[in-house]
Parts: sequence; structure tokens; C-alpha cells
Amino acid sequence: MLRKISLAIALLLAAVLLLAATRPDSFAVQRSTSIRAPADKVYALIHDMHRFNTWNPYLQKDPNVKGSYSGPAAGHGARYVFEGNRDVGKGSLEITEAQAPARVAMRLRMLEPFAGENDVAFTLVPRGDSTEVTWAMHGASPYLARLAGLFFDMDHMIGRDFETGLQSLKSKAENG
Repeated sequence: MLRKISLAIALLLAAVLLLAATRPDSFAVQRSTSIRAPADKVYALIHDMHRFNTWNPYLQKDPNVKGSYSGPAAGHGARYVFEGNRDVGKGSLEITEAQAPARVAMRLRMLEPFAGENDVAFTLVPRGDSTEVTWAMHGASPYLARLAGLFFDMDHMIGRDFETGLQSLKSKAENG
């Protein structure tokens, strides 16, 4: 009986490991919102790392995060290095492209809790008296992330943070 149970557990574990191996080796998360403000006003809140961090949802998860800025204050090369609690982690965010007032691209390098590099992009499209803002992130999905993805909905988890951040950005742009 013990042998049958052990065999069943081993087969189940093998099935889970094989299923994880069949998952995509990359991920993408994207959320959008409409902000009642001109694109240049919204762009200013994204391409300046100091202003970006006034609405960044990840910094709201740890009021005691340790961070430092380097490079220019805004635009290409602006960089923020951070170390926070387990919800924030340790890493850096650097602006790699800034096309006023339409796009800001960033590189997120995480060291903890999991090492990884992801590309982040904010796209701004004017629509009358509003601006449609899309926050997107994509990157590689190593085997351990694919395994975790069997049990956790990463799009939902990261997407929820993006939604919170976009609402905070909206509030700053419309009321600030």
C-alpha cells in the first residue's frame, strides 16, 4: 500500500513538472486606463524618476524602502536602485527610452526575491481631452516561474499592481 501511494505521488509530481515545462518561456502583462489630462502632463509624471516614484505602487508597499537615484533626473539613463521588504524586493529601474510625450521604456532588474530582467513600457495616446495610458511589462519566464505559474496567476498579481499604479497616476495627473 505504501509503495502504491509513493508511486502515485511520484507520478503526480512528474506530471506537474512536465506540465510546467510546456508553459511559455516568456510572459507579458498589460493594463490601460484613460486619464483626463494632456499627454505631456502625464508623460512628465512617468519620465522623471522622482515624480514616477510619487505614484509607483511598489513603493507604496514599503514606506521604508531604501532607494537612490543616479544619472539624469529624467529621461534616458535616469535610474533608481531600491531595496525593500519582500513585497518590493531589491533591484533597479532604468529609463532606456523616452519619446515625449508618447512613450517611456524602462529596464527592471530584480536581484531579490527572484533574479530577473524585464522590459517595461508606458505608451501614451491622446484621445480628445484625455490620454490613454498603457503600462506593459514582458520578459523571460524561467522554469521556476513557469512552475509557480501553475499555482499563482502572475497576470492577475502583477496586473493588480499595475491597476493600482495607473489609478494613482490618474489621480496625480487629474488633481495634481
